Amino acid sequence: MSFKSQPNLEDAYETLPSQQLEILRESVLQEGGDQASIQSKFNYSWGLIKSNDVDDQRLGVKLLSDIYKQSPNRRRECLYYLTIGCYKMGEFSMAKRYVDALCSTESAHNRQVVELKEMVESKITNETIKGVAIISGIIGTIALGAHYLMKSEKRR
Repeated sequence: MSFKSQPNLEDAYETLPSQQLEILRESVLQEGGDQASIQSKFNYSWGLIKSNDVDDQRLGVKLLSDIYKQSPNRRRECLYYLTIGCYKMGEFSMAKRYVDALCSTESAHNRQVVELKEMVESKITNETIKGVAIISGIIGTIALGAHYLMKSEKRR
């Protein structure tokens, strides 16, 4: 399978109209819900991931996880979309696990997968830097407060 025609991460932020998402859901239900075709479930899961509703996104990721388990021939595609879904939900460590699993089966020349991995890793780095900055700020504030408290105690 080639990823050249696969959506990129930005495509996940283009939400589907609610009527279109409902059509995808109805298609799955008409085919018997859990018994629906892999393609119908896959289309619905992608529509859910594109949603701005986190509960929809979680359901989309769950459906993709189920497809991953049920259909070995769709695993590469599922890993790609699972990476995007987790990234969009802010679950960057899970996105990293999925993209790493995907990269283990992909050529280093697959630019779309490489770019997805770079985006995930960049986001993790940025989040880590923010976390360190926040913790440093808190520690600095506590230290400054302790310094003034000790200084005022000495004056008494």
